[in-house]
Amino acid sequence: MRIFVSIASYCDPILGFTLARAIATAHHPGSLHFGIVDQSPACAPAPTPADVSPARLSYVRLEPLYARGPCWARAIAMSLYDGEEWFFQIDSHMDFDPGWDEHLMGQALRLLPGRKGVVLSAYPNAFVFEGGQPVRRPATGKVLAHVVKPGSNFEPEHPVLGFEAHPLELDQPIGGYHLGAGCVFAPGKFVQEFPYDPWFYFHGEEQALAARLFTHGWDIFHVPALPVYHLYNNPDSGAPPRPMHWDDSVDVKRPQNWWALEQRSRGRLTALVAGEPLGVYALGRDRSLADYAAFSGIDYAARIVEPRAYRAGATG
Repeated sequence: MRIFVSIASYCDPILGFTLARAIATAHHPGSLHFGIVDQSPACAPAPTPADVSPARLSYVRLEPLYARGPCWARAIAMSLYDGEEWFFQIDSHMDFDPGWDEHLMGQALRLLPGRKGVVLSAYPNAFVFEGGQPVRRPATGKVLAHVVKPGSNFEPEHPVLGFEAHPLELDQPIGGYHLGAGCVFAPGKFVQEFPYDPWFYFHGEEQALAARLFTHGWDIFHVPALPVYHLYNNPDSGAPPRPMHWDDSVDVKRPQNWWALEQRSRGRLTALVAGEPLGVYALGRDRSLADYAAFSGIDYAARIVEPRAYRAGATG
Protein backbone atom coordinates (compact mmCIF):
# COMPACT_ATOMS: atom_id res chain seq x y z
CA MET A 1 0.00 0.00 0.00
CA ARG A 2 1.90 3.03 -1.29
CA ILE A 3 1.73 6.48 0.31
CA PHE A 4 2.25 9.74 -1.56
CA VAL A 5 3.71 12.26 0.91
CA SER A 6 3.02 15.83 -0.25
CA ILE A 7 5.32 18.52 1.17
CA ALA A 8 5.38 22.24 0.39
CA SER A 9 8.53 23.68 1.96
CA TYR A 10 9.48 27.35 2.21
CA CYS A 11 13.17 28.00 3.02
CA ASP A 12 12.93 25.33 5.70
CA PRO A 13 16.25 24.32 7.24
CA ILE A 14 14.82 21.07 8.66
CA LEU A 15 13.25 19.68 5.48
CA GLY A 16 16.07 17.12 5.36
CA PHE A 17 15.38 16.14 8.98
CA THR A 18 11.68 15.61 8.19
CA LEU A 19 12.46 13.35 5.22
CA ALA A 20 15.05 11.35 7.15
CA ARG A 21 12.72 10.81 10.10
CA ALA A 22 9.76 9.83 7.91
CA ILE A 23 11.89 7.18 6.22
CA ALA A 24 13.65 5.93 9.37
CA THR A 25 10.39 5.45 11.30
CA ALA A 26 8.19 4.01 8.52
CA HIS A 27 7.60 0.26 8.57
CA HIS A 28 7.59 0.27 4.76
CA PRO A 29 9.89 3.10 3.61
CA GLY A 30 10.08 1.64 0.10
CA SER A 31 6.35 2.31 -0.30
CA LEU A 32 6.74 6.06 0.21
CA HIS A 33 6.75 8.60 -2.62
CA PHE A 34 7.72 12.14 -1.60
CA GLY A 35 6.35 14.95 -3.75
CA ILE A 36 8.24 18.08 -2.68
CA VAL A 37 7.89 21.70 -3.73
CA ASP A 38 10.98 23.36 -2.29
CA GLN A 39 10.74 27.14 -2.33
CA SER A 40 14.31 27.96 -1.40
CA PRO A 41 17.31 29.68 -3.01
CA ALA A 42 19.37 27.76 -5.54
CA CYS A 43 22.31 27.79 -3.13
CA ALA A 44 20.40 25.85 -0.46
CA PRO A 45 20.92 22.07 -0.14
CA ALA A 46 18.41 19.98 -2.09
CA PRO A 47 17.36 16.38 -1.37
CA THR A 48 18.38 13.78 -3.91
CA PRO A 49 16.92 10.36 -4.71
CA ALA A 50 19.81 8.82 -2.77
CA ASP A 51 18.84 10.84 0.32
CA VAL A 52 15.37 9.27 0.44
CA SER A 53 16.25 5.72 -0.66
CA PRO A 54 14.46 3.30 -0.63
CA ALA A 55 11.59 5.77 -1.01
CA ARG A 56 10.86 7.62 -4.25
CA LEU A 57 11.37 11.36 -4.78
CA SER A 58 9.62 13.83 -7.09
CA TYR A 59 11.05 17.31 -6.61
CA VAL A 60 10.34 20.85 -7.81
CA ARG A 61 12.46 23.83 -6.78
CA LEU A 62 11.26 27.44 -6.95
CA GLU A 63 13.00 30.67 -6.03
CA PRO A 64 11.33 32.21 -2.95
CA LEU A 65 10.82 35.45 -4.88
CA TYR A 66 8.33 33.68 -7.17
CA ALA A 67 6.50 31.74 -4.47
CA ARG A 68 2.80 32.57 -4.13
CA GLY A 69 1.95 31.09 -0.76
CA PRO A 70 1.37 27.72 0.92
CA CYS A 71 -1.80 26.69 -0.96
CA TRP A 72 -0.31 27.43 -4.37
CA ALA A 73 2.74 25.31 -3.47
CA ARG A 74 0.53 22.51 -2.13
CA ALA A 75 -1.40 22.47 -5.39
CA ILE A 76 1.86 21.97 -7.29
CA ALA A 77 2.98 19.25 -4.86
CA MET A 78 -0.33 17.44 -5.33
CA SER A 79 0.28 17.39 -9.09
CA LEU A 80 3.25 15.07 -8.46
CA TYR A 81 0.92 12.32 -7.19
CA ASP A 82 1.31 9.12 -9.20
CA GLY A 83 -1.60 6.85 -8.33
CA GLU A 84 -0.57 5.81 -4.82
CA GLU A 85 -3.22 4.17 -2.63
CA TRP A 86 -2.84 6.81 0.08
CA PHE A 87 -2.26 10.56 0.20
CA PHE A 88 -0.51 12.26 3.12
CA GLN A 89 -0.04 16.03 3.14
CA ILE A 90 2.37 17.26 5.79
CA ASP A 91 4.49 20.28 6.63
CA SER A 92 8.25 20.31 6.11
CA HIS A 93 9.03 20.41 9.85
CA MET A 94 7.64 17.18 11.29
CA ASP A 95 8.66 14.15 13.34
CA PHE A 96 7.07 10.69 13.43
CA ASP A 97 6.41 7.73 15.69
CA PRO A 98 7.77 4.33 14.67
CA GLY A 99 5.32 2.62 12.33
CA TRP A 100 3.42 5.82 11.56
CA ASP A 101 2.56 4.53 8.09
CA GLU A 102 0.86 1.33 9.27
CA HIS A 103 -0.79 3.21 12.14
CA LEU A 104 -2.47 5.76 9.85
CA MET A 105 -3.45 3.20 7.22
CA GLY A 106 -4.94 0.91 9.86
CA GLN A 107 -7.02 3.67 11.41
CA ALA A 108 -8.29 4.85 8.04
CA LEU A 109 -9.19 1.34 6.91
CA ARG A 110 -11.21 0.78 10.07
CA LEU A 111 -13.18 3.98 9.45
CA LEU A 112 -13.77 3.62 5.71
CA PRO A 113 -16.47 0.90 5.54
CA GLY A 114 -19.87 2.45 4.81
CA ARG A 115 -18.40 5.88 4.12
CA LYS A 116 -17.72 7.67 0.85
CA GLY A 117 -14.30 8.77 2.08
CA VAL A 118 -12.42 9.70 5.23
CA VAL A 119 -9.69 12.15 6.15
CA LEU A 120 -7.60 11.79 9.30
CA SER A 121 -6.35 15.18 10.46
CA ALA A 122 -5.49 17.44 13.39
CA TYR A 123 -3.05 20.10 14.44
CA PRO A 124 -0.42 17.62 15.68
CA ASN A 125 1.26 17.55 19.05
CA ALA A 126 4.46 19.58 19.29
CA PHE A 127 8.06 18.55 19.36
CA VAL A 128 11.12 20.68 20.06
CA PHE A 129 14.87 20.29 19.71
CA GLU A 130 16.98 19.88 22.82
CA GLY A 131 20.69 19.50 22.26
CA GLY A 132 19.96 18.97 18.59
CA GLN A 133 17.63 16.03 19.27
CA PRO A 134 13.84 15.94 18.80
CA VAL A 135 11.87 15.83 22.06
CA ARG A 136 8.09 15.36 22.24
CA ARG A 137 5.91 17.97 23.92
CA PRO A 138 2.46 16.36 23.64
CA ALA A 139 -0.71 17.98 24.92
CA THR A 140 -2.23 14.49 25.04
CA GLY A 141 -1.53 10.94 23.92
CA LYS A 142 -5.15 10.59 22.85
CA VAL A 143 -7.40 12.80 20.67
CA LEU A 144 -6.72 16.35 19.51
CA ALA A 145 -10.07 17.79 18.40
CA HIS A 146 -10.52 21.05 16.54
CA VAL A 147 -12.70 23.86 17.83
CA VAL A 148 -13.24 27.49 16.93
CA LYS A 149 -10.68 29.53 18.84
CA PRO A 150 -12.18 31.38 21.84
CA GLY A 151 -12.99 34.94 20.86
CA SER A 152 -12.98 34.20 17.14
CA ASN A 153 -16.14 35.11 15.27
CA PHE A 154 -17.21 36.15 11.78
CA GLU A 155 -16.00 39.54 10.61
CA PRO A 156 -18.28 41.65 8.41
CA GLU A 157 -15.77 41.60 5.55
CA HIS A 158 -15.01 37.87 5.31
CA PRO A 159 -15.87 34.44 6.80
CA VAL A 160 -12.37 33.44 7.98
CA LEU A 161 -12.31 32.02 11.53
CA GLY A 162 -9.54 30.96 13.88
CA PHE A 163 -9.28 27.36 15.10
CA GLU A 164 -7.22 25.42 17.62
CA ALA A 165 -6.85 21.84 18.86
CA HIS A 166 -8.15 20.78 22.27
CA PRO A 167 -7.07 17.51 23.95
CA LEU A 168 -9.76 14.93 24.68
CA GLU A 169 -9.06 11.86 26.78
CA LEU A 170 -10.69 9.47 24.34
CA ASP A 171 -9.49 6.15 22.99
CA GLN A 172 -11.73 6.21 19.91
CA PRO A 173 -11.77 8.50 16.85
CA ILE A 174 -14.33 11.29 16.79
CA GLY A 175 -15.87 13.07 13.83
CA GLY A 176 -14.58 16.56 13.17
CA TYR A 177 -15.75 19.61 11.26
CA HIS A 178 -12.31 21.13 10.67
CA LEU A 179 -8.85 19.92 9.70
CA GLY A 180 -5.20 20.88 9.82
CA ALA A 181 -3.70 21.35 6.35
CA GLY A 182 -0.28 20.31 7.65
CA CYS A 183 -1.55 16.82 8.49
CA VAL A 184 -4.05 15.31 6.04
CA PHE A 185 -4.16 11.54 5.55
CA ALA A 186 -6.69 10.10 3.11
CA PRO A 187 -7.22 7.49 0.40
CA GLY A 188 -5.42 8.34 -2.83
CA LYS A 189 -8.68 9.18 -4.60
CA PHE A 190 -8.68 12.35 -2.49
CA VAL A 191 -6.32 13.85 -5.09
CA GLN A 192 -8.81 13.41 -7.95
CA GLU A 193 -11.86 14.48 -5.93
CA PHE A 194 -10.35 17.43 -4.06
CA PRO A 195 -7.64 19.10 -6.15
CA TYR A 196 -5.94 21.75 -4.05
CA ASP A 197 -7.24 25.25 -4.73
CA PRO A 198 -4.22 27.44 -5.65
CA TRP A 199 -6.25 30.66 -5.36
CA PHE A 200 -6.18 30.37 -1.59
CA TYR A 201 -3.20 31.86 0.18
CA PHE A 202 -3.18 30.72 3.82
CA HIS A 203 -6.06 31.81 6.03
CA GLY A 204 -9.35 30.17 5.06
CA GLU A 205 -7.58 27.26 3.37
CA GLU A 206 -8.65 24.72 5.99
CA GLN A 207 -12.22 26.00 6.23
CA ALA A 208 -12.62 25.70 2.48
CA LEU A 209 -11.29 22.16 2.34
CA ALA A 210 -13.43 21.09 5.31
CA ALA A 211 -16.56 22.50 3.66
CA ARG A 212 -15.74 20.82 0.35
CA LEU A 213 -15.15 17.49 2.06
CA PHE A 214 -18.37 17.66 4.06
CA THR A 215 -20.58 18.69 1.15
CA HIS A 216 -19.10 15.96 -1.04
CA GLY A 217 -20.00 13.35 1.57
CA TRP A 218 -16.55 12.75 3.05
CA ASP A 219 -15.92 12.63 6.82
CA ILE A 220 -13.09 14.14 8.86
CA PHE A 221 -11.83 12.24 11.90
CA HIS A 222 -9.59 13.17 14.80
CA VAL A 223 -7.90 9.96 15.93
CA PRO A 224 -6.16 8.95 19.16
CA ALA A 225 -2.37 8.78 19.29
CA LEU A 226 -1.77 10.66 16.04
CA PRO A 227 1.74 9.43 15.15
CA VAL A 228 3.14 12.72 13.82
CA TYR A 229 4.52 15.82 15.54
CA HIS A 230 4.98 19.42 14.46
CA LEU A 231 7.79 21.89 15.13
CA TYR A 232 5.92 25.10 15.91
CA ASN A 233 7.70 28.32 14.97
CA ASN A 234 8.15 29.84 18.43
CA PRO A 235 11.06 30.79 20.72
CA ASP A 236 10.82 27.48 22.61
CA SER A 237 11.32 25.28 19.53
CA GLY A 238 15.07 24.90 19.98
CA ALA A 239 15.54 25.70 16.29
CA PRO A 240 16.35 28.97 14.49
CA PRO A 241 13.24 30.95 13.48
CA ARG A 242 11.84 29.58 10.25
CA PRO A 243 11.43 32.12 7.40
CA MET A 244 7.83 32.78 6.42
CA HIS A 245 6.45 33.63 2.99
CA TRP A 246 5.16 36.98 4.25
CA ASP A 247 8.49 38.15 5.71
CA ASP A 248 9.35 41.62 4.44
CA SER A 249 12.88 40.63 3.43
CA VAL A 250 11.58 38.92 0.29
CA ASP A 251 7.99 40.13 0.08
CA VAL A 252 8.96 43.74 -0.68
CA LYS A 253 10.61 42.52 -3.91
CA ARG A 254 7.50 40.76 -5.20
CA PRO A 255 5.19 42.48 -7.70
CA GLN A 256 2.21 41.14 -5.72
CA ASN A 257 2.72 41.14 -1.98
CA TRP A 258 1.34 38.64 0.50
CA TRP A 259 -1.45 40.93 1.67
CA ALA A 260 -2.91 41.12 -1.83
CA LEU A 261 -2.83 37.31 -1.99
CA GLU A 262 -4.46 37.14 1.46
CA GLN A 263 -7.26 39.46 0.38
CA ARG A 264 -7.88 37.35 -2.69
CA SER A 265 -7.93 34.27 -0.49
CA ARG A 266 -10.58 35.75 1.79
CA GLY A 267 -12.66 36.55 -1.27
CA ARG A 268 -12.24 32.98 -2.47
CA LEU A 269 -13.67 31.59 0.78
CA THR A 270 -16.54 34.08 0.59
CA ALA A 271 -17.34 32.88 -2.94
CA LEU A 272 -17.11 29.21 -1.97
CA VAL A 273 -19.50 29.38 0.99
CA ALA A 274 -21.88 31.52 -1.10
CA GLY A 275 -22.16 28.56 -3.47
CA GLU A 276 -20.56 30.27 -6.46
CA PRO A 277 -19.61 27.93 -9.35
CA LEU A 278 -15.89 27.32 -8.77
CA GLY A 279 -15.60 24.21 -10.94
CA VAL A 280 -13.60 21.40 -9.39
CA TYR A 281 -13.00 23.60 -6.32
CA ALA A 282 -16.71 24.11 -5.57
CA LEU A 283 -18.93 22.69 -2.86
CA GLY A 284 -20.51 19.28 -3.40
CA ARG A 285 -24.17 18.23 -3.47
CA ASP A 286 -24.18 15.25 -1.10
CA ARG A 287 -24.71 17.48 1.94
CA SER A 288 -25.48 21.19 2.26
CA LEU A 289 -23.91 24.00 4.23
CA ALA A 290 -27.11 23.97 6.29
CA ASP A 291 -26.25 20.36 7.15
CA TYR A 292 -22.75 21.52 8.01
CA ALA A 293 -24.16 24.20 10.33
CA ALA A 294 -26.30 21.60 12.09
CA PHE A 295 -23.25 19.35 12.49
CA SER A 296 -20.62 21.92 13.47
CA GLY A 297 -22.40 24.96 14.87
CA ILE A 298 -20.77 27.13 12.16
CA ASP A 299 -23.46 28.77 10.06
CA TYR A 300 -21.95 30.48 7.03
CA ALA A 301 -25.31 31.69 5.70
CA ALA A 302 -26.28 33.49 8.91
CA ARG A 303 -22.67 34.29 9.90
CA ILE A 304 -23.25 32.76 13.33
CA VAL A 305 -20.93 30.60 15.42
CA GLU A 306 -22.92 28.66 18.01
CA PRO A 307 -21.43 28.11 21.49
CA ARG A 308 -20.90 24.38 20.87
CA ALA A 309 -18.47 25.14 18.02
CA TYR A 310 -16.03 26.33 20.71
CA ARG A 311 -16.24 23.02 22.61
CA ALA A 312 -14.34 19.91 21.62
CA GLY A 313 -16.49 16.94 20.71
CA ALA A 314 -19.74 18.95 20.60
CA THR A 315 -20.74 18.24 16.98
CA GLY A 316 -24.39 17.63 16.06
